[in-house]
Amino acid sequence: MRRAIVAGLLLMAAIATAPAGRAQEPVLLHAAGSLRAALTEVAQAFTSANGIAVKPAFGASGLLRERIEKGERAEVFASADLGNPLALAQAGRAGPVVLFARNELCAFLRPEIDATPQTLLERMLDPAVKLGTSTPRADPSGDYAFKVFARAEAVKPGTRAALEAKALQLTGGPASMPAPEGINTYGHKLASGEADIFLAYCTNAASIAREQPAIRLVRLPPELAVGADYGLTVTSGASPNAWRFAMFILAREAQEILARHGFAAPTLPREGG
Repeated sequence: MRRAIVAGLLLMAAIATAPAGRAQEPVLLHAAGSLRAALTEVAQAFTSANGIAVKPAFGASGLLRERIEKGERAEVFASADLGNPLALAQAGRAGPVVLFARNELCAFLRPEIDATPQTLLERMLDPAVKLGTSTPRADPSGDYAFKVFARAEAVKPGTRAALEAKALQLTGGPASMPAPEGINTYGHKLASGEADIFLAYCTNAASIAREQPAIRLVRLPPELAVGADYGLTVTSGASPNAWRFAMFILAREAQEILARHGFAAPTLPREGG
C-alpha cells in the first residue's frame, strides 16, 4: 500500500510537469489481454467523468512491450507483470512503475478430466493429458505457468522438466492462433480439444463459465500457487491526459471495477481500516 501511495505521488508530480498539447487526442492505452474487460470498463468510466477518450490496444504484455520498443506510439502501459514495464522504465522510455492489480493462476479442466487441488499435479503429469499454457517471455501468463512447474519440482523431483517438456504453448505467442472475436481464448482451446488442462489467470473464470459451463476451475494447492503482480507505467513524452488516466486507474472507482472483475486491487482500503 505504501509503495502505491508513493508511486501515486510521483505520478501526480509528473502530471504537473507533463508537456502540454494533444488535449483532444485520445489516451493511447496498451494493456494485457487479461485486462480487456476490466480496463474497457475503467476507460468508459474515465471518459464519462472527464470527457477524454481512451484508445486501447490489448495483447500479450511482452509483445506489447516489443511494439513500444520498436517505436509504436503508446502512452499508458498496463502489463500483467512488473518486468515488462520496468524494462521500458530502465531504458528511459517510461516513468515510475506502479503495482495496480494482482491476479493468480488457476487450472481450467475439460469436463472429462477428474482432478482436485490435491491430485492436480499427477493429472498434469499424465502423458495422456494435454497441458496448455501461454507462451513464456511473450506473455507473462506463460512465465507464471512455468513458475508453477518450478514449484512442482520441490514437491516431486523431476517434475519440472517433465511439465516443461509436455506444456503446449498455445496462446500469447507471435504465431498463436487467436480465438474467435469475443470468445475467451482459454475456454476456446479447451472446448476445441487442443488442451485438457489449461493454466491461466483465475480472472478468466466468469467468461469461461458463461461460454463453456462444463469446463471446471481447480485452484492450485498452496505448494504450487503462483500470484501475478500487474504493473502500470506512463511512457516518456505522454500527454497530461495520459497521466490523468494512469492516476484514475489507481483511484478508488477504477480499483473497485478491477475488484469486480476478480482482481485484487492493492490501493483499495482494507475492510474495517
